[in-house]
Amino acid sequence: MHGNLRTAQIRTRGGALSGSRPCILVVEDTRTFTTVLAHRFETELAVDVVTCQTLKDMQRAISESQGRFMLGVVDLNLADSPKGEVLDYSLEVGLPTIVFTGTFDFHMRESLLQKNVLDYVIKDNSGAIDSIVNAVRRVLQNRNIRVLVADGREQEESEAVQMLLAQQFLVVHAGSAPEAMEKLGKYRDIELVLIDDALPGGGVELVKQIRRNASAEDMRIIGFSTRQNPLTCAVFLKAGASDFLYQPFIQEEFQCRVAQSVDTLSQIKKLQAIASRDFLTDTYNRRYFFERGPILVQHCLARHEPCCAVVLDIDHFKKFNDTYGHETGDLVLKTVARKLRQMIDGETHLIARLGGEEFAILLRNMDVREATEYCDLLREEIARTNILFEDEELSVRVSIGVAIISAEETFDNYLHAADQYLYMAKNSGRNRVFSDYSITQLFADRQKAG
Repeated sequence: MHGNLRTAQIRTRGGALSGSRPCILVVEDTRTFTTVLAHRFETELAVDVVTCQTLKDMQRAISESQGRFMLGVVDLNLADSPKGEVLDYSLEVGLPTIVFTGTFDFHMRESLLQKNVLDYVIKDNSGAIDSIVNAVRRVLQNRNIRVLVADGREQEESEAVQMLLAQQFLVVHAGSAPEAMEKLGKYRDIELVLIDDALPGGGVELVKQIRRNASAEDMRIIGFSTRQNPLTCAVFLKAGASDFLYQPFIQEEFQCRVAQSVDTLSQIKKLQAIASRDFLTDTYNRRYFFERGPILVQHCLARHEPCCAVVLDIDHFKKFNDTYGHETGDLVLKTVARKLRQMIDGETHLIARLGGEEFAILLRNMDVREATEYCDLLREEIARTNILFEDEELSVRVSIGVAIISAEETFDNYLHAADQYLYMAKNSGRNRVFSDYSITQLFADRQKAG
């Protein structure tokens, strides 16, 4: 085996062939590029990398990989591949490929695009390494992004579909506006929609329909048309489209416009995520809880599923701040929040810091008895957690109020009811859970004792 290939496989720590991480094959005969690309792919993209310097090494690596390579980054001109034979082999074995080349002209561009490579990057500037890393990053991201193409063609004949598939997107196709709306209802994770002006049922009308339910912050829309009429573009944009293209597509333009839409949506999501989190505890903040909570409640009520509002307050929190300092108080908040995140499924339920030492939780698919018993487990687990301050172990206690959500009211009312039960828990000695169920049980126990 070639020494360079052996070194690369050692670098992967076996992960490339065991399936623990995605694996990329880099075929490049310049050691500097190979070293830098392998390092950046592994550290920035969390993938394993196998490197080769020749076509022969590449053939051996692929034969031994058992289909583990998800992507190839290939230099066209190698010692045993002077005319780009390495690319032909890469495509022959079905390896999605990005070309990294030092020579480029119009005829080469046409040849590369006809061979349906994912992308090409030219080694002619200082930003070439950044460009190839970004190109690989996009392909990795694309594999998790679902795109809807709505045009009047068969899926196999749709230029947009084929170009998106080549870019590794998850593609859904619709042949009419009603079918597109049906697919949007079925695939709730669609992030980008491409719509043909000539779509049966109306391309512009479909844009308007989508925008009634999904803002530009939730979904990007790109219109396209074969008619070279600037008014077509204007009409689409005024209807709510994010961008517009003319056919026949220029591949580089198509890729860049799609990538820009995906990147914009990604940046919006990141900003929304930052805006929705409480910085100190990494739970959701009050604003997000009051935005998202009513939606989740409506879902539960519509499906006749039980749901409970919970308010949790840290007992004697002022003492932590006054006696041990605000840093200790912050540590208490972080500790309680961490326990809540560990014990509560954030995909199903909703946890937020309302402010100060108070947290709110929306428990779905739990009736009041289940929610009360579950919150009692939370209370006990938090009570078992000690915080070390200098040589002293500090214990944390919480009081919890639980209110069942059984009818449609304002969201404030649900929290107010839970807050009333919290008030009862505080007045009854703290470090306990109060709800309609717990009060009923308390009365029943007293009657038995009497």
